[in-house]
Amino acid sequence: MSEVVHDTLDPTVRLSYGADEILVRTTTPYQDVVLLDNERFGRVLLLDGATQLTTADEFIYHEMLAHVPIFSHGDVRDVLIIGGGDCGLAEEVLKHKDIRRVVQVELDPCVVDLSRRYLDEINAGVFADERFQLNIHDGATFIDGMAERFDLVLVDSTDPVGDACKLFSAQFYKNVRRCLRMRGILVVQAGVPFLQPEDFSSAMRNLASVFRYPSCYLLASPSYVGGHLALGWASDSISPAAVSLDVIKARHAKANLKLRYYTPEVDRAAFALPGYINDLFTEAIERR
Repeated sequence: MSEVVHDTLDPTVRLSYGADEILVRTTTPYQDVVLLDNERFGRVLLLDGATQLTTADEFIYHEMLAHVPIFSHGDVRDVLIIGGGDCGLAEEVLKHKDIRRVVQVELDPCVVDLSRRYLDEINAGVFADERFQLNIHDGATFIDGMAERFDLVLVDSTDPVGDACKLFSAQFYKNVRRCLRMRGILVVQAGVPFLQPEDFSSAMRNLASVFRYPSCYLLASPSYVGGHLALGWASDSISPAAVSLDVIKARHAKANLKLRYYTPEVDRAAFALPGYINDLFTEAIERR
């Protein structure tokens, strides 16, 4: 069994996977890509050494990124996904029958091609769905000139390194705001606050500088090391605190989805922040 290092973005912390088999190891114009099989986590995708997805626990991240804003909004029809080249998030969004269109913008075609070949257990339905539209393009540039409007924008990006840095900037969030309909919501991957406090704070500060209702919520996924992973929330019309558990329960029951991590109770509880994360969040939005 070979060993593949997982990079946590903290120079003092390194973890590794025991690889039963390394299926792919390649370098694209944008990043290093490794795809391997691990007995515990199943199939594992790493980009530039950082874990992006494992087939054993991907449902946690994708369910929380997709369903929390969809159920809070209540009438999402058109969705824009920036990043998410494994297409697991698109698959989760498309479980909602009322969704009319999912437009996905991914920078690296190699990630999509490899995911379609090796990760079909989590994305096969996406490519057969007529509501799905894939664009190979730089997400920040794509949205800068976009005239279309969406109910929900989901940023399923890598961490703020290299090309991905643009996706955490105030200017990018301003461009997203312009593309949202009146009740629109933006949700972004905002890192692990314990290991990436500066990145988390910067993302929250930039969201708060652009949107009326900035917030964040948490999930716990075994393959994202360092404690909770944060998802940043932003809207000019919908505060998550204003959506009751009863409303979420009713919308969840109507959708009739079989989910493995998400429940209405977990949805509402995810916005309750541990003290150290709440301190980071509060300080960040006060400095907007």
